[in-house]
Amino acid sequence: MKKLRNKNSITGLLFVSPWIIGFLIFTAFPLLYSLYLSFHEVKITTSGIKTKFIKFGNYEYAFVVDGSFLEKVTTYLEEMVISVPIIIVFSLIIALLLNQKIKFRGMFRTIFFLPVIIASGPVIKELIDQGITTIPSIEQYAIYQALNDNPEGFFNGILLYLIKNLIVILWYSGVQILIFLAALQKMDKQIFEAAKIDGASNWEFFWKITLPSLVPMIIVNLIYTIVMYSIFSLNPIIDHIQKNMFKVNTGFGYASALSWIYFIIIALALAISVGVMTLKGKKNYT
Repeated sequence: MKKLRNKNSITGLLFVSPWIIGFLIFTAFPLLYSLYLSFHEVKITTSGIKTKFIKFGNYEYAFVVDGSFLEKVTTYLEEMVISVPIIIVFSLIIALLLNQKIKFRGMFRTIFFLPVIIASGPVIKELIDQGITTIPSIEQYAIYQALNDNPEGFFNGILLYLIKNLIVILWYSGVQILIFLAALQKMDKQIFEAAKIDGASNWEFFWKITLPSLVPMIIVNLIYTIVMYSIFSLNPIIDHIQKNMFKVNTGFGYASALSWIYFIIIALALAISVGVMTLKGKKNYT
């Protein structure tokens, strides 16, 4: 029995080995090397890459001198707090609708997933430039004019951001809808039949059966959405990092430091979000 387990383990490792080798060469090494460069002043010359150890100089520059980076990070966090819950809620609502027995259900699923296929950075940028990603003639509505005249308030700023970016936000929801839909189709129908016999309403079905059962998938979608939103090519922070890579006074060392700061921010956002959802999920089950 022990020999069989060892043989299965070796077979499994052989199948996984191409990924492990690729990860070590193409991901782990560049990742650690960028951490090394973040503590150095890097200059690319004709004779090669020259580095000068400056301790935490790049990190100090990011927080003390480079005000635009902190401004972009603050804006990113504000937008993420608004956008991610909207994407999750919208995905859940659409998944619930697509799980019903309706005509042309397959076509509707394709329509909602289609943006995932075509939503690359250049495509989105071109659509934004053409104004296709905004609500048509939204400037003519009184609510938009009122919000645009007073954008300083907290709730006014949130509503104005949602109006301007609603279609783009909903564009991110294709994969999340698919995950929720798969989870809904795997639910045991006997639970709903038993609850129906006990006199439960559709409202109670959702809050006491469906939603608690979807908590693991909500966490998965939360992680996916935060990561996707953070690494999208049109993200201003990524654009700021790329621009600093080729500046004379900053270069690769400073860009590496910015990347690690951004990575830590994303990791903290993921840890806090998953921690909160996990605690809520445990409370629902208890």
